[in-house]
Amino acid sequence: MKRNFYLLALGGFGLGGLVSAAPQLSPQSIIVNPVPTDLQVRTWVDKDPGKTGNPVYQIGERIRVSVQVNQDAYVYLFSVHSNGDIAPILPNAFERDNFLRAGQTRTFPPQGANYEFKVEGPEGQDRVLAIASRRPLDMSNIIDVANSAVRVQGADNLSRALSIVVTPIPQQDWVSNVAFFVVGRLQTPPPPSTGFVGVSSFPQGAQVLLNGRSVGNAPINLTLNPGTYTLELRLAGYDPYRTTVQVRSGESININATLNRTPMTGRLEVLTNVEARIFVNGSEVGSTTGNFFRLDNTNPGRVQVVAIAPGYRVAVAEVTINPGQTSPVQLNLSRIP
Repeated sequence: MKRNFYLLALGGFGLGGLVSAAPQLSPQSIIVNPVPTDLQVRTWVDKDPGKTGNPVYQIGERIRVSVQVNQDAYVYLFSVHSNGDIAPILPNAFERDNFLRAGQTRTFPPQGANYEFKVEGPEGQDRVLAIASRRPLDMSNIIDVANSAVRVQGADNLSRALSIVVTPIPQQDWVSNVAFFVVGRLQTPPPPSTGFVGVSSFPQGAQVLLNGRSVGNAPINLTLNPGTYTLELRLAGYDPYRTTVQVRSGESININATLNRTPMTGRLEVLTNVEARIFVNGSEVGSTTGNFFRLDNTNPGRVQVVAIAPGYRVAVAEVTINPGQTSPVQLNLSRIP
């Protein structure tokens, strides 16, 4: 079972401008080395690895802190709450090894650790303070490692105590850095006022009409107000696809339409010398009017056309129906003696 440590929140960068030779405190109660040094340390929180903003963490939310040095160094990390409470990040009861190699990055808690950090209230601007030193520092009066606690409280008191700790070592051998984040409260977002309809077609590219109005081509995602809608998909060479959708707030609906290909039919026109009944492939399809008969939507292929009239011999012909074309046929019936 993981153990929780509660951290504090920070916000922004604020180092520099100090010129005296002794360790100094910035307006944010951050210990600063006024002497230029080629030793560098960088710390950041997981929501802002580039340290470009002021990330917000909700109370109770998990947080991870990372640190990197450009030279071999011993690193000490502290969480400083906006109300002055202090908590150790490194070393702690679970992470006592605070020595980092040049270029090494370590994150706390590491993956698979049996503890975790959670942000604690109150709301405000908090910070993570990093101290890096080429030699180990005597933190016994500041950190109770066994209990993961700090013996001093208040940002000013911590910075003064750290100033005493770093004073005995050469000024070029230590450096500090800070990362900021904001502690807030999680607010329940209002329920969405719209619904979502995703429309796809097979084949793709069908025109999508919503209540008769074109809204684009499939696949398409629609954000709609709650209500009932008529949805139609059209694609050349395929039968239209129609359905009705009921959209509700916050709900998502997926329409996957498989379009049926429209058969490409032809037209048959029959001319006779007398009015006659017309049969196509053995089925009666009508009669000539004024010696003329037309049959639309005739399936392509070879068909047999028969004309029958009383007192006349049966007339038979075969004709080929081509898709999208009109196929005429002349049937002349001869009178029976």
